[in-house]
Amino acid sequence: MQGIFITLEGPDGAGKTSVIQQLVPLLKEKSKVEIVVTREPGGIEIAEKIRQLILDPKNTDMDIRTEALLYAAARRQHLIQKILPALHQGNIVLCDRFVDSSLAYQGAGRKIGVEEVAKINEFATQGVQPGTTLYLNVDSDTGLGRIKKGRKVAEQDRLDIEKPSFHKRVQKEYLVLASEHPERIITIDAHVSLDQVVQSCYDSIIKKYPDYFA
Repeated sequence: MQGIFITLEGPDGAGKTSVIQQLVPLLKEKSKVEIVVTREPGGIEIAEKIRQLILDPKNTDMDIRTEALLYAAARRQHLIQKILPALHQGNIVLCDRFVDSSLAYQGAGRKIGVEEVAKINEFATQGVQPGTTLYLNVDSDTGLGRIKKGRKVAEQDRLDIEKPSFHKRVQKEYLVLASEHPERIITIDAHVSLDQVVQSCYDSIIKKYPDYFA
């Protein structure tokens, strides 16, 4: 049985981390194969070090293209070292963010250009894409409100503290991506309760991949 690659995407404050924490145990109860949970940037030692560099609020001098390249570099190492080996073993890989994040955050948010960022990541991933992406959709005002309420100032990273206009561009691009790739991206309303979001994600995965679950 070939492995499946599932990603979770969404603007800051969409609740991805909380959803994953509750979703994974539910999936593991039914899954016939191992579920490998990981994140980007990160997931392995090298990529986690790059993550610290990218998200450190002190790195105010980082050029936007440098940022985009660092994300792609972390993604390449993560893909080769963790994601592809797990898929080749027939496992389910559930990843918090992947290329869509770079398109939304660097392509649109940073105004580098979605096509330009896509080219960088095409080189990094050699065309590897998730089979399914669960996009947790929340408007930027709600997302930022959750961040301010749930995270202390010291816990906020370089992206959290960006201007509201940046986050609006990010969410807008996510919606564009969802409309352009309906065969891959499943939009989940993240304005509702956490339990409802988790249930929607769970139902979407089970429905699309019934052979992987008892």
